[in-house]
Amino acid sequence: MTSVVLDARVVAGSGGGPDKTILNSPRFLEGGRYRMLCAYLRPPGDVGFARLRERALAWGAPLIEVDDRGALDLGVIGRLIKICSRENVTIWHGHDYKTNLLGLILRPFWPMRLVTTVHGWGHETKKLLRYYAIDRLCLPRYERVLCVSDDLLVRCRALGIPEERCLPLINGVDTNQFRRSRDRAEAKGRLGLPEDRLLIGAVGRLSDEKGFDLLIRALRRLVDAGLNAAVAIVGEGPERRALEALIAELGLTGRAHLLGYRDDVVPVYEALDIYALTSHREGLPNVVLEALSLDLAVVATRVAGVPTLIEDGRSGLLIEPGSIDELTRSLAELATDGDLRARLGSAGRVHVETKFSFAERMRKLESIYDALLGSSADLPRPVGVAARS
Repeated sequence: MTSVVLDARVVAGSGGGPDKTILNSPRFLEGGRYRMLCAYLRPPGDVGFARLRERALAWGAPLIEVDDRGALDLGVIGRLIKICSRENVTIWHGHDYKTNLLGLILRPFWPMRLVTTVHGWGHETKKLLRYYAIDRLCLPRYERVLCVSDDLLVRCRALGIPEERCLPLINGVDTNQFRRSRDRAEAKGRLGLPEDRLLIGAVGRLSDEKGFDLLIRALRRLVDAGLNAAVAIVGEGPERRALEALIAELGLTGRAHLLGYRDDVVPVYEALDIYALTSHREGLPNVVLEALSLDLAVVATRVAGVPTLIEDGRSGLLIEPGSIDELTRSLAELATDGDLRARLGSAGRVHVETKFSFAERMRKLESIYDALLGSSADLPRPVGVAARS
């Protein structure tokens, strides 16, 4: 018998890193014991959501769009109950504070097992601290709490979640999808960039926690040191204007490129000589896995789950967050040593293939579902709908 998993996520605009994992998951479970549906709560008429819709279509992810007008829209509860009943949902899988809360609210009306993935809590603004407070109340009531990095595992277990219910589930990357198909010179040419200029790249939302300003400032130092280098950043966000102003201020127009949002980032990865993660805060970043899978030499800040992905000096270089001196020094080392770049890139690809493939991640998730459904649990009888046999 096939069990239905409803992956639930709240999003505005084109989403972020967790959406790569969520929307990529259903096709790895096709024909097996689980049918996975992706339920996205998004503001009605959100233009940016079209990009997630396109990605879901390209990856064959069954997408259910749920109108969500904000915290006071209690109608979302009724809409979700109808979806759970119509689809005969067996497992509710939340991915953020609101879907974690909604899972608890819905369960008395529809008897389903509760699972959540903790992706991280990001920049600690006042709003985010309120969200974290809600999660602190919700997570101990979930039957399985899956954490994408060791630091999140420690934080969640500190909330009183028993070890057998709080489990690691590291992100993975589809190594077939993220595989080089053209050389760097050709890829740079396709982007309209000089083929002989060393290209350092990054992918992510243009927000302050990503530290892209440090990367741009490091580029200025590299150029001043006589290196023919450039930076390309893929993404959109609230810091675009500030970054554009910084590029102009430092005289880097023509060398620092803000490429905007791109649904297909592989052509950009293929053009890069070095990948740089300059984040001050992260969970376990998919972009690092993608860069490693494209055999890129990676410089990354030593935050959260990043040291799980990179062994310093063997599959990449680790630096302290916020240190422009370390960032510049590591980038200069890679820029002037092609053999080192090749060695780290090759080792990174092997590291991902052996430890972080998406197929292996999905096998682990399937086994977690199996163990959950095989365990005994007293589910509340649904209110107003027929219980499942």
